Amino acid sequence: MKNVGFLLLMTGLFLSACKKEQPNPATTNAPSASGNPLNAPADYLGEVVKARNSAEKTVDTVALNQAVQLFYAQEGRYPKNLNELVGPNYLSKLPQPPPGMKFDYNPATGQLKTVPQ
Repeated sequence: MKNVGFLLLMTGLFLSACKKEQPNPATTNAPSASGNPLNAPADYLGEVVKARNSAEKTVDTVALNQAVQLFYAQEGRYPKNLNELVGPNYLSKLPQPPPGMKFDYNPATGQLKTVPQ
């Protein structure tokens, strides 16, 4: 009888130690995919849209920063506002910020950032 009780105790300990832990989705670094194969196309397209928006924001900000630096090199001062960059020497027109964002320009330092509206 002692052996049966001991075996039951050891089996219970073994099974409780072998329990597979599920990762907490809030603490993982994985993208916001649902994990469902049926939703994979929608998850993929959502990530593509996020990546495109991020790339557009980066490209527009870099182009504007280059125009600001070119203006500074030629004029010896930073432009008073971004509209001063529009012309034949710098930009043909100001790019539109990504949806829900706006360009934040500091004329004292020449720094340009994209910030939420």
